[in-house]
Amino acid sequence: MISEAQKQQMAEAVARIRATMVEAARRAGRDPAEVSLCAACKTRTVEEVRYSADLPIDLFGENHVQELVEKTDAGAYNGKPGHFIGHLQTNKVNKVVGRAALIQSVDSTRLLDKIDAAAARLGLTQDILIEINIGAEESKSGVGPDDLWPLLEAAAAREHLQVRGLMAIPPADADDDQTRRFFARMRELLAEAAARQYEHTRMDILSMGMSHDYAMAIEEGATIVRVGTAIYGARDYSKK
Repeated sequence: MISEAQKQQMAEAVARIRATMVEAARRAGRDPAEVSLCAACKTRTVEEVRYSADLPIDLFGENHVQELVEKTDAGAYNGKPGHFIGHLQTNKVNKVVGRAALIQSVDSTRLLDKIDAAAARLGLTQDILIEINIGAEESKSGVGPDDLWPLLEAAAAREHLQVRGLMAIPPADADDDQTRRFFARMRELLAEAAARQYEHTRMDILSMGMSHDYAMAIEEGATIVRVGTAIYGARDYSKK
């Protein structure tokens, strides 16, 4: 059961986050309505997610396939979109395509092939983002900025997916100035990708910014921010 105190904490947290999002957008001369709040709900229970879905959250992001399946099948998002935001293994693509409104973490032609084939079997077009390893970190998935272009060319040749934009996670140890530069570089990459006008692309989404840096990400052009801890509190990994 969720306690009344936990419910109040979540409601107040989301209200604060939405206010911060509005302020950040206005500082950048942007319409706050251009930016969606994605609740990153890794390790959160179906009950927690179902309650939070009644708050002004736009969509939900899952890092693990089994959690996406469990919460989608339970109707935990209350009709709001569920996105897959974690590293996707090719052998789990069939469970994600058609369930996730958007797969944010595509980083290889092999994954493109698997997603395209799964979408073809279901007779649908799967929306995806290309994940950029903007800090060139060996421990992170994603493609380097220079490898974006061949991947977009490969995506353009596939009939059953549409690239909607880019996603990134800057290095956790970057300072504010470095992080802002990473975000600005992502904005530039999105603009260049849009200008190249590849087939099967509509480059209108830039997913970046988390609990500690989402305001800065909005100032630099994010259209989706992925916030978890600031909504739900610190994760208890013993539950999973």
